[in-house]
Amino acid sequence: MHALARWTGRRFHYAWIVAGAIFLALLTAAGVRGTPGVLLVPLMNDMGWDRATISFAISVGIALYGLTGPFAAAVMQRFGIRRTLLAALFLLSLAVASTTLVRTPWQMVLTWGVLTGLGTGTVALVLGATVVNRWFKKQRGLAMGLLTASTATGQLIFLPLLASMIETQGWRSATLIVAGATALVIPVVFLLVPERPADLSLRAYGADDTDPDPPSIGNPLAIAFSALGRGIRKPVFWLLWSSFFVCGLSTNGLIGTHLIALCLDHGLPEVRAAGLLATMGLLDLVGTTLSGWLSDRYDNRILLAWYYGLRGISLVFLPFSDFSFFELSIFAVFYGLDWIATVPPTVRLATEEFGDRDAAILFGWIAAGHQMGAATAAFGAGLLRSELDSYLYAFLIAGAACVLIALTLLGARFMRRPALAAAE
Repeated sequence: MHALARWTGRRFHYAWIVAGAIFLALLTAAGVRGTPGVLLVPLMNDMGWDRATISFAISVGIALYGLTGPFAAAVMQRFGIRRTLLAALFLLSLAVASTTLVRTPWQMVLTWGVLTGLGTGTVALVLGATVVNRWFKKQRGLAMGLLTASTATGQLIFLPLLASMIETQGWRSATLIVAGATALVIPVVFLLVPERPADLSLRAYGADDTDPDPPSIGNPLAIAFSALGRGIRKPVFWLLWSSFFVCGLSTNGLIGTHLIALCLDHGLPEVRAAGLLATMGLLDLVGTTLSGWLSDRYDNRILLAWYYGLRGISLVFLPFSDFSFFELSIFAVFYGLDWIATVPPTVRLATEEFGDRDAAILFGWIAAGHQMGAATAAFGAGLLRSELDSYLYAFLIAGAACVLIALTLLGARFMRRPALAAAE
């Protein structure tokens, strides 16, 4: 790593190499997290389970994905990013491979629910926030935007491939591909990701002094809860938590889990529906990166209000469309461009409000709100579809929640205006 750092030092900062390796890890974890959306109907057909049973297992995974975040951030502080990430990737690869042995609903809950939830919860946005806060002092918004875009790229790469493989070779073969891809990331992280800039005799990108981020010596549980205790005293924590609850409710919980099933209800084949998700992923790659750039320059509260408002309108529009190519394209553009564009402004606001010490851990707690919302939508939409034979009300609820949180953000006057750095 030292030789590579010396070589890159004459061209660009090594922080971008670290960001690239973390992008790859997050991309793979996003592929794992998005896989159940492709498996929903094949599992129903193969196992004979109903939609609510499978949706429950998926919702358990989403919930643990979120609840793991703050503790993962504390573990990274205590034991290091590198060791924590390597252990999580190993667990994730093993867990995904074991899903091919599933025969009963409780095994589905254990594998796609508990184990993959713990693994993806560690290799998640809280990892990106921790790395950005440690390796970047300038262009944090752009770096976080790029790392957040890994989720979209993961779907872009994995979902059409998985949908095609499921049609030709079955869902178990497709799942083994995901497990293998996860295992391949382990040596990349081992070879390219040092613990901190000082390990390579570097400063964080844009820093004027030496890396001030020494390893924590506290208990990870105590670190996570003490940071939470400081955060919940501020109204901004609850606003960001609530907004991220709505974010999860309207993204991976609803769209990520049920969009393909919704398209099948309207006569679209699975591969084409997965292609729609991939198209939105491509648009989100652009939108989230642009959002990171904007979050370094404009009021993040206003940015979030725009993102949630536009997303809410697009969600209300979709069930009333005729699912033609033209109307699906309209939805893909409006929804896709701000699918996860909310993350960079939220991380920026958390850093501004809570400081570098607590920001990553409190973002983990805020991200837990995201996954609580996602779990609610994953199970709730499946239940509504089973009971009412329609996804209509699930989309109307999610759309209305987005518009409501957008109006709340516009009315929130207790936030400090971020110290925007135009020089970045």
